[in-house]
Amino acid sequence: MPLQMTKTTVRNTKTASSRTVPSADSIRTFRSAVNYLNSLVNYERVPHAKYTLGNFGLARCTRLLAALGNPHRSFKSIHIAGTKGKGSTASMVAAMVRSTGQKVGLYTSPHVLDIRERIAINGTVIPESAFARAVASVAAIATKAKVPTPTYFEVLTAAAFSYFHANDVDVAVVEVGMGGRLDSTNVITPELVGITSISVDHTAQLGKDLKSIAKEKAGIFKKGVPIVSAPQPPAVRTVLEEAAEAIGAPIRFSTESVDFSYRFEFSRSAGRHARICLTTPTSRFEHVRVPLLGAHQAANCALALNLIDAAKTRGFDIDDQSAMDGLNQVSLLGRMQLISEEPNIIVDGAHNAASIDALMRGVGQHVPYDSMIVVFGCQKDKDIPGMLARLQIGADKMIFTGTSSPRSADPYELAAQYTELSGKMAQVGKRLPDAMAIATSAITHEDLICVTGSFYLVAEGIRKLSKASS
Repeated sequence: MPLQMTKTTVRNTKTASSRTVPSADSIRTFRSAVNYLNSLVNYERVPHAKYTLGNFGLARCTRLLAALGNPHRSFKSIHIAGTKGKGSTASMVAAMVRSTGQKVGLYTSPHVLDIRERIAINGTVIPESAFARAVASVAAIATKAKVPTPTYFEVLTAAAFSYFHANDVDVAVVEVGMGGRLDSTNVITPELVGITSISVDHTAQLGKDLKSIAKEKAGIFKKGVPIVSAPQPPAVRTVLEEAAEAIGAPIRFSTESVDFSYRFEFSRSAGRHARICLTTPTSRFEHVRVPLLGAHQAANCALALNLIDAAKTRGFDIDDQSAMDGLNQVSLLGRMQLISEEPNIIVDGAHNAASIDALMRGVGQHVPYDSMIVVFGCQKDKDIPGMLARLQIGADKMIFTGTSSPRSADPYELAAQYTELSGKMAQVGKRLPDAMAIATSAITHEDLICVTGSFYLVAEGIRKLSKASS
């Protein structure tokens, strides 16, 4: 189903108490639903939002869902947290469960082009009319139940769960928005918990060190619910194991106590790609082609396959071959996505240091080029020194630009920091068209332009650059 390329940015970042929120009665169309959401506090766009129970927490979402009849209790769920790879892992898990004939909901964030990307059933995004009805019902019940003004993400979460309930999904794969402990999605009691690679991100909210961040991620653990984690740094592993033991939940790591291997290969039909083998006492996944590019996606795929294996112990009827066939249906916007071939342009929403590192390695593994020009823009509350340090490893030329977000870092400051850190010169294009004009002015047919650093920048790139090249 083609996605409507709907602009849904939030420009107002006042506190909830100072906002004028439209009434639920005014929500009759998709556009009015988006306008209502845009009137709410959106912590995805508020820099340095305080990580408090008042701003985040589960109270408002719990009250909303209770007033709606607790729709999230009507289906099984799988909960995915971590720093990078959450959306990829969730999409792979959903595709594999769906391939066995079950009706599967998928709730992810953020979106790239269309807000409806966040809510899908069996690979089809929620229709505009259904989206409007779901948001309107949440807004109406918030007023009726006298729930304090909910946030953007709380309304979306409640709307997603209501939509899944109304359409009788068997399973929902739910990606954590940020952190875990205080994330709105933490109202569910899942069948399984998946933890992707944990690294430094959202330090203003989750803490400046890996241990603090890992504790917040571990906040989604539930008593007796099995946990499968990707390989983690020693400090993170210790935190996860201690948290699992404290709450009484079994934990395993995706490449341990299993027969696991992966390799890169080339074929005319699939190009350069990774294949993995993973065998457990209950599953045999042999020579599985990883549907997304990069060694990090091989790790995400291994985690997804482990979750499928663990699901069998929770009563899921899953055939190994069907699950592997389901992986072939996975594709994601804005993850090492080629949007133009003349010139060669890829976009990737790498927005922390670990993701930039994975991107640079992934490009080297999968994309042939003579010289790579990186167009980079990010949010000012990110780990900018860490991202810049990793960019200098792979970029032959750097061009900094701004994003469409109010949290956008100043591109001139980024360029100055990059030069100070690396000793290399960089250029600045104030906005993406300016940066692309610089990038395309002196490239050859064999060169590559990589646009990265922020999903806002990636979305702008897909809209403007793919159109320009089509």
